[in-house]
Amino acid sequence: MLISLALSGHSNMALSQEMSNKTYGTIVDSEGNIRLPDNYQQTWTHLGSWLVGDPQAPGHGFHDVYTQKDAAKTYLETGEFPDGSVLIKEVRAVESGAKTTGQAKWAGNTNIWFVMVKDQQARFKGNAHWGEGWGWALFKAENPSANVSQGYAETCLGCHAPAKNTDWVFTEGYPTLQH
Repeated sequence: MLISLALSGHSNMALSQEMSNKTYGTIVDSEGNIRLPDNYQQTWTHLGSWLVGDPQAPGHGFHDVYTQKDAAKTYLETGEFPDGSVLIKEVRAVESGAKTTGQAKWAGNTNIWFVMVKDQQARFKGNAHWGEGWGWALFKAENPSANVSQGYAETCLGCHAPAKNTDWVFTEGYPTLQH
């Protein structure tokens, strides 16, 4: 039993190091600039979806959240996102119409993306987009290559404050992370 736990811990450390190296070489540059990863919908794990149905609410839309497969695997084993984990939340328009099954709603075009990058080493002290153990970014559909966040404290923490005790992540909305 102890050998199994030790091997599992070693495996998690190796996965974390590999993920960290990849993330901090491709998604995050040496100055802490975060980019929106390519093709994540086809290759990453879909954690779950939220619907904010009130058209007057600031988060109105379908929220689909993705992470790397190894990040989800490690979270299930340890209850924590390893260094280098990336969470992508895309917020899509709400479309609706009559279908043979009744009145339906579905996700339309993506309007914005929020990206969080786990940083257990506090790599970018003084960078407004990094803090609380994460890098934070916001991208809009008009130009998905430009982070338009005003910094994590101004743009992100207001919404994420209720999730402080779960490492700033609303894990209750992600059935993939439930045991």
